[in-house]
Amino acid sequence: MIDHILTLLIAIPLLGALAVAAWPDSRPQNFRLIALVTLIVEFLAAVTMYGLYDFSQAGFQLSEAVDWITLPIGSLGVVSIDYALAVDGISFPLILLAVLVLFVGVVSSWNIEKKTRGYFALYLLLSGSVIGCFLAQDFFLFYLFFEFMLLPMYFLIGLWGGPRREYAALKFFIYTFFGSLLILIVMIALYLSAIDPLETARVVGMIGLEDPATGDIILQLQQWVAEGRIAPEQLVHTFRFAYLADPANYLPESILSFSSDLFIFGVPVRLLAFWFLFIGFAVKLPVVPVHTWLPDAHVEAPTPLSVVLPGILLKIGGYGFIRIVDGFFPAEALYSTVPLGVLGMISIVYGGFNALGQNDLKKMIAYSSVSHMGFVLLGVAAFTAEGINGAIYQMVSHGVLSSMLFLLAGVIYDRTHDRMIENYRGLITVMPQYTILTGIAFFASLGLPGFSGFVGELFTLMGAFQSENMPVWIPALSTLGIVLAAAYFLWTYQRMFFGSFWYRNQNTEHHTTSTLTDLTLREKGLLIPLAILALLLGILPGLLFDITGPTVESWIEGLR
Repeated sequence: MIDHILTLLIAIPLLGALAVAAWPDSRPQNFRLIALVTLIVEFLAAVTMYGLYDFSQAGFQLSEAVDWITLPIGSLGVVSIDYALAVDGISFPLILLAVLVLFVGVVSSWNIEKKTRGYFALYLLLSGSVIGCFLAQDFFLFYLFFEFMLLPMYFLIGLWGGPRREYAALKFFIYTFFGSLLILIVMIALYLSAIDPLETARVVGMIGLEDPATGDIILQLQQWVAEGRIAPEQLVHTFRFAYLADPANYLPESILSFSSDLFIFGVPVRLLAFWFLFIGFAVKLPVVPVHTWLPDAHVEAPTPLSVVLPGILLKIGGYGFIRIVDGFFPAEALYSTVPLGVLGMISIVYGGFNALGQNDLKKMIAYSSVSHMGFVLLGVAAFTAEGINGAIYQMVSHGVLSSMLFLLAGVIYDRTHDRMIENYRGLITVMPQYTILTGIAFFASLGLPGFSGFVGELFTLMGAFQSENMPVWIPALSTLGIVLAAAYFLWTYQRMFFGSFWYRNQNTEHHTTSTLTDLTLREKGLLIPLAILALLLGILPGLLFDITGPTVESWIEGLR
């Protein structure tokens, strides 16, 4: 079972979803318990994976790969799709984050009363899809998981969201589906352009069906391909990440060959493919100007989905930038450093200004997510070890802190069904525990030293300043986002928690504390561990950098 621990990480939530769907008892409590037990087992599987992971290695570990689909199609060669999973220092922290956030989300779903069977079945389907995205090492498999996330999220927002849930769900679906189509186009082009050297060597008889291939055999096969000595029907095309990242596996004169001189509308086809992939993942991150679905989805989604959406789903966009966009198109990424850096800077500053102008607490947090994800793009665009490490750190930090922030917004909304900042004052007098934890989340999110937010932003900026291809003014202007974060978080904290207590709803002033009670035991059980984790990551950044550092260093050297 341990030999297939990665498969288990995907299978456990999917089996849990099947159990919820098939469970004969219609009592809501049973569906909650099944989902909770499923995520506990998933957490234990993640702990097992952590114990098996070798932190001193830079490459992929715990790999699983079997042939899934092999289909000869005549002159177009052989279609080869593999069920391939692996984990390395780039994906490992995000898998741990995903398991944590998904567990927090299922516990915060305890008050869901409407159509609980459907809710928890969809939630577990979403959980398995998210984990699968971080583990997949075959582009076709990754795309299946990436697409499959759309349906559960669409229905979870559309059925269990707020008053404008249908609009928010449709907007989320259309934006993300458009981005997915751009990714699909490039995926097909990559498949037509690259071959699997190992399987092709077997087809042409260089090695036996069960024999391993030596490096010399692979080099000889790649030389034969470059010289056109292999018939088209013997070429085994592939979606495997490892093969798509190697220029030697591309067919000469193919559409996305590294030596391709093909232009479309005056733009090199590889550069065009790079930007198609970038836009596809930019929608998910999101990056300005394709970000407008996010505030609507955050505001209308129920609290558990508001936790999961920024906590982990947005991180698939950042992961896609690193693993796929930069991994398959490194030269184009370096060439596009300035426009990518400018987009990151705009997202940081624009998101900050919008957050400063919000009166809705959830919308303010949503725009802060746009700003903080801009730092991820800035670090990735820098194409330096510090920048990539900082981007991964920022994703993990934001995952923890955004989950905490939306849980805190959910606490106040559950009590009053009101998210307007201006309607609260002096909450410290009636909700002291809530005030303390909100202060921790706010100060950590604005980048106070000692918390994880500071480390992530520091390293992305360091990487950007050290980049050979990025002008200094881009990271310099990006620092304005830190100032804006301090402004909107401190402004919100001062407005809501200081002064004499009062609460106003629908233009009627209420001087009562009966509704605004302090944190329950379940709420404290969710918020306090997240606060401790944000502090630990801020004080001991080596907990994360020891995992990401060797892989990122090796990864950048391989691309250059």
